[in-house]
Amino acid sequence: MRFYNLKTRSHVDVPESAVRKMKSLRKTKNGEQTRHMLWAEHDGQKLYKFVNAETFSSTNVPEQNAK
Repeated sequence: MRFYNLKTRSHVDVPESAVRKMKSLRKTKNGEQTRHMLWAEHDGQKLYKFVNAETFSSTNVPEQNAK
């Protein structure tokens, strides 16, 4: 799976076995917003990628609870 590393400003290919998915809730002035993200750790750095709900549900990686 392809992520963008903000620190090195380059794209990184991460194996799907290292990818996890997570949902987070944000409070906005109009209510709550659910954000779907994929994250991975690569070379000691955490990489995040926000995706839509369709991509989130179709990705076959373990889901982690938000902290």
